[in-house]
Amino acid sequence: MSVGINPTIFRAYDIRGLEGKDLTPQVAMLIGKSYSTYIQGIQKEKAKIAIGRDNRLGSERLQESFIDGLLSTGSDVIDIGLSTSPMLYFAVVKWALSGGVNVTGSHNPVGYNGFKMIRKGPNPIAETEIQELRRIIEDNAFTKGKGKFRRKEIKSEYFDFLGSEVQIQRGKIKAVIDAGNGTAGIYVPELLREIGCDVIELYCDLDGTFPNHLPDPEIEENMIDLKREVIKHKADVGLAYDGDGDRLGFVDESGHRYESEMLLLLLARDFLEKHPGEKILLDVKCSQKVIDDIKTHGGIPILWKTGHSIIKKKMREDNILLGGEISGHMFFGKSFYGFDDALLASCYLLQYISKYDKKLSEHFSDFQFLPSTPEIKVPCPDEEKFQVAQEVSKFFVAQYPNSLTIDGIRINFPEGWALVRASNTNPYLTVRIEGQSEQALQKIKKIVTEKLQEFPSVTIPKSLKLTGGTNSHED
Repeated sequence: MSVGINPTIFRAYDIRGLEGKDLTPQVAMLIGKSYSTYIQGIQKEKAKIAIGRDNRLGSERLQESFIDGLLSTGSDVIDIGLSTSPMLYFAVVKWALSGGVNVTGSHNPVGYNGFKMIRKGPNPIAETEIQELRRIIEDNAFTKGKGKFRRKEIKSEYFDFLGSEVQIQRGKIKAVIDAGNGTAGIYVPELLREIGCDVIELYCDLDGTFPNHLPDPEIEENMIDLKREVIKHKADVGLAYDGDGDRLGFVDESGHRYESEMLLLLLARDFLEKHPGEKILLDVKCSQKVIDDIKTHGGIPILWKTGHSIIKKKMREDNILLGGEISGHMFFGKSFYGFDDALLASCYLLQYISKYDKKLSEHFSDFQFLPSTPEIKVPCPDEEKFQVAQEVSKFFVAQYPNSLTIDGIRINFPEGWALVRASNTNPYLTVRIEGQSEQALQKIKKIVTEKLQEFPSVTIPKSLKLTGGTNSHED
């Protein structure tokens, strides 16, 4: 790009890159100008934009430059300070704003940062719209103006809303909270105490170097300390959050970790008691048994493409009131306009647990866990991953024509399934496999691995090599 911006920072769901290399204050200002120009162009009026940030070391500096870009192109700005991404979304809706931006590196390694953006609706800025921001910068096609700036806190209104959504008997639930030293740490403990829970804090102090582990609950290694503390304190549940508070992981009273699809299962069971016959949206990586459980409890499961912005759009288009991804994003259409919020998910989960006189693990006593892999990341260059996924899909759909091809391919074998898709954000393919038995799992793994090995650009990780299986519900 002529202005010296790395074009790869403009991803499918957000803008993201290495701070100091890809994301500098100058780049942040240009993106702010572009976003402001785009919002005013589609809304045909002066824009009012909320902006927040996480606690990464460079987020405040990037936020300041982004604000300069907004103001210089005529947008009025409300700075909400340190915020989770869902708090930012809530502010846009509550205050009827034109849009909002959260400066956040989310769950990514130290050194990364980025921008999550929405517009009125609320609707996520994603895919083609993110590329339009890039085009505006390339063409230097910015509007001109002078916006106004002010600061305003959203926490009180946000907490009031969350508290109104649930009723929990005070003192009945004890929860351990692991925020991974991310932004959720300054909000979750206070919120959960307000709604009546006893809370033990773990890594809830802010530290943008993340000295204990990355705030990413999708990685089991990041949950080791949480498991230990839950057992130590004889807690009912352990909750873990990502860096900007839109993804949730959990463990039961024995310290046992579950994939987040099991969180969606519990939320769906509760939701369908009040709304029988409603659709529940799941991403293509979810277990077949979770799909079956939703049917058993009177719901209509809808499998859809992976990606939080894609799922938000689908929920809004089809008026779906509840959805989730195995990554830990939980989406709420009824109460939260189709956005994902780990704090709201926490409230609903804790309310569900409190309704019954049994342990969290006992809610899964009737669930048949099948042998499966976790989500496996298979390295493949950005410039080749989509072609590889397309060729894999073409090969398998010819043999298994009832496979699902909305996002890569979910191959429906007689004794299980396997997903192969290209990541929209990183240089790898995503693979997940589930079998009706351990033998079936290994058989499917062998078939998929042998096909992927045909592509020189694909690096087969140890977890896909044919040396024995895993089971996603075992520690």
